[in-house]
Amino acid sequence: MRFRPWVVLGAALACLTALTADQARAAATVHRLSLVLSGIPTSINGKEFNDEIEVFNKAALDPRGYENLKPLSFGWMFDGELRYFVRPNFAVSAGISQLRVGEDREFLPSITTGVTLHTEILTVPVHIGGAYYIQPYNQGDFQARAFFGAGLMQYTYNRVRFQQTLSMSTYDSALVANSGGSYHYSLTQDAPGYYLEGGGHMFFASRLSALISVNYRSGKLRAMRLQSAEFNGAPPPVPLYSEIKSSDGSEYFVDLGGVGVRMAVAIGF
Repeated sequence: MRFRPWVVLGAALACLTALTADQARAAATVHRLSLVLSGIPTSINGKEFNDEIEVFNKAALDPRGYENLKPLSFGWMFDGELRYFVRPNFAVSAGISQLRVGEDREFLPSITTGVTLHTEILTVPVHIGGAYYIQPYNQGDFQARAFFGAGLMQYTYNRVRFQQTLSMSTYDSALVANSGGSYHYSLTQDAPGYYLEGGGHMFFASRLSALISVNYRSGKLRAMRLQSAEFNGAPPPVPLYSEIKSSDGSEYFVDLGGVGVRMAVAIGF
């Protein structure tokens, strides 16, 4: 059976209509406690890792005429949080998110050989914060309230990965020499950060409400450490969890900050 997204959307709208039909003429409901589920298309600064991708493009791909790897600059963050109104105009929140962005690219130097590249940034931020709501706008069973929020973040389970894999039906010494062989590495480090947010919260005569906001996020993974690595089947030249430096000897860091648009549905309890 083929997946038809418009059928799923129609069923969701039908369920929403059924939930709100008996309250169509009621006042908008503001629940003190809500579960907020969000999808956030967001930019990612990247910094040192994107600089490395650019160096790899110039050194390894441009001389062979291959298409360049793209910098990791955009992704989707998915978030779940609990939001509680301690006062009619102030809510506190706590939640957890996941942001994963990456690229896979495959080249075929010949019929019997292949080169696969993989880049990835993964982070699982945990956040706590608060939001101040201004005077509501009411229209029948609809209420809209602008809000401004801020909070602290802790970036956890961070992984920055680069992998190159060679596939050969027979050993090709020229390909290994020109490409550097098969290797991968993964860097890790936790870091604190913060966020700022401003947007609108729309309430209906239902358990469901909707949020849309602009979200600024700050956070830098400093003193990155080697989490795992392998070079042509051999262990890395430096011990695991040793600090990694930039090519010029300066501090290596990955900037996870960015700006996103938060689109969310809140389920009241």
